[in-house]
Order: sequence, then structure tokens, then C-alpha cells
Amino acid sequence: MKTLLAVLLLCTGLFSSGPWAEEVLQFDNDAQRDLYQQLTAELRCPQCQNQNIADSHAVVAVDMREKTYQLIREGKDRQQVLDYMINRYGDFVHYLPPVNRYTLWLWLLPLLMLLGLIAVGVFRRAQQSKQVPQDIAGNTAAELDQLIARYRSKK
Repeated sequence: MKTLLAVLLLCTGLFSSGPWAEEVLQFDNDAQRDLYQQLTAELRCPQCQNQNIADSHAVVAVDMREKTYQLIREGKDRQQVLDYMINRYGDFVHYLPPVNRYTLWLWLLPLLMLLGLIAVGVFRRAQQSKQVPQDIAGNTAAELDQLIARYRSKK
């Protein structure tokens, strides 16, 4: 009986501390819980680089979640928590980086690429419209008569 109890305690200890264990966090009110969920979905894991800290199991993401929880429990608001994380990990940690001289290219590059694609499309369309009349004008009446004669001879 004691060995069965020891095995059960060991199994529950192993299964409760694995990566599949769910965090149980205590908040004073629902507003804090909502803020925590919003921030963990909005902050990017520096190690994973394509996951938010809510979904990542990296050590740094766990530390960031714990620090976010601590700051919210201390009564910090959304902007204060974001400022702390950005000061500590850099602008990369936030999915919406601010517009400044370092991140300006992030905001302008998609617009510049779109304008470039439109310019290439307009240029190619203009080149095609110039080539079509030249091809039609280049054919003489004699060449057209020869083409018609070849077509009729095949029937």
C-alpha cells in the first residue's frame, strides 16, 4: 500500500511540473487578468522570434510572463509594463514597434515595395502597348496576301 501511494505521489509530481502544466495565476480582479492576457499575447519572445510569450515555452518567455505578472500585481498599467519590457529587451519585443529613426524602414518598406511594383506594372503595360501597333504596321499587304493564300491552300 505504501509503495502504491509513493508511486502515485511520484507520478503526480512528475506530471504537474512538466511543460503541459497550466499556470494558475491569482489576480485581484478581472481587469488585471485581462491586462495580463493582452500583454502576453502582445509581447514577442526574444528567443523564438515568431511567438508571443503566452505561447512560448522558452526560458526567457517564462521569465517575461513572470515579470509581467509581478508588474501587474504591483499595480502597473499597460504602458508601464510595455515600457519596462521594451527598455529591457528592445523594440523587437513588441509586435507594434514605434515609428522612430531606427524603425522607420520597417514602416516605409512595404509602401515603397508597393509603389515599385505599380511602377513596374505601368512601365511594362506601356511597353506592350507600343509594341502592338508596330507589329501591325510592319505587315505589308503582300505579306497578308501570302498568309491568306497559305491558309486557303491547306483547306
